[in-house]
Amino acid sequence: MKNIAIFGSTGSIGKNTLSVIKRFPDKFRAVALSANSDIKTLSLQIEQFKPLFVCVRDEKAAFKLKKVLGRKTKIYSGQKGLLEFSQDKRIDQCVFAISGSAGLVPLLTAIKNKKDIALANKEALVMAGPIIMRMADKSKIKIIPVDSEQSAIWQCLQGEGRARLKIVYLTASGGPLLYEKKSSLKRVSILRVLNHPRWKMGKKITVDSATLMNKGLEFLEAMFLFNINHRMIKVLIHPEALIHSMVEFMDGVILAQLSRTDMRIPIQYALSYPERLANGFAGIDFYKLKSLNFSKPDISMFPCLSLAYQAARELGTLPAVMNAANEVAVEEFLNARIGFTAIPKIVEKVMLRHSNNLNPVLVDILDADTWARQEAGRFIRKRST
Repeated sequence: MKNIAIFGSTGSIGKNTLSVIKRFPDKFRAVALSANSDIKTLSLQIEQFKPLFVCVRDEKAAFKLKKVLGRKTKIYSGQKGLLEFSQDKRIDQCVFAISGSAGLVPLLTAIKNKKDIALANKEALVMAGPIIMRMADKSKIKIIPVDSEQSAIWQCLQGEGRARLKIVYLTASGGPLLYEKKSSLKRVSILRVLNHPRWKMGKKITVDSATLMNKGLEFLEAMFLFNINHRMIKVLIHPEALIHSMVEFMDGVILAQLSRTDMRIPIQYALSYPERLANGFAGIDFYKLKSLNFSKPDISMFPCLSLAYQAARELGTLPAVMNAANEVAVEEFLNARIGFTAIPKIVEKVMLRHSNNLNPVLVDILDADTWARQEAGRFIRKRST
């Protein structure tokens, strides 16, 4: 029985993880759940899965939950509580599904306390990939990717030395606006952006998919996870989203990982590794497949990907700055305060104003994150006036 802690249990990845745990009650137990402020969903999860303890980052929401639960379940609260939560000795593996930069410090705390990680938070790696991977190596823990693309690469590389690797092909569905005319992007609605053709995800990641920033974040994530140079990664638009990524070796052989578009598949493998468990999901019917299509991404239409390429080349604190500015811009878009095409413009302006620190420690990264958020906010206020 593996004891699982889910950081972000009320989001899409968290709910899918609980679905996997429910399917294999003899293999996994959800001993700890955390949420930001959605105590309604969290309460239902507590009732069903009966975790030993929970954490609510929003302290007002945590207080409300305590009034409901009484002393039946231990409740941590706030950022400090989240760090205490991540150190509990009863946890075997942490699923990090917290969206955005908020996951960085709790992730580092869990790694320091020798918890194996199933990682769905790409932003933390984008911000501080070298620091995270060094700490994981020092703590002798496993970081297993949950994102379908990184899981695909990780599976294709099993048993293969990095010296044999030539190219990683990172596939992208193209998002909800792949076939939109460039001239109409400025006026595209929030509902249109959130209508992803292949995946059911949270709002932030769905917007990132529409701008292709999500693929840019995954580009950087792959560099750090697999210790490879940015020149060894190519992004491919693959609308069918059945090939989740591919790797090419020095002898020209290419391995691809295919499966249906269901996040429970990579989540299940991250929990069960190295074992594979039967799940009863329908597989791919190759007789019904008419074609698999690939194309080069149009970075003139989706400039966020180009900005991520720049961050991947320069590294230092620039990836953290790009990520922070993007988080602010996406939130403003979702709140209908800026248009869709303003997102990459704001990110680019913040990146241009940044003085890059090429050898940052954690405090430098956190400072760069704070600065970028302030700068992005300043640019947005200027636009509104």
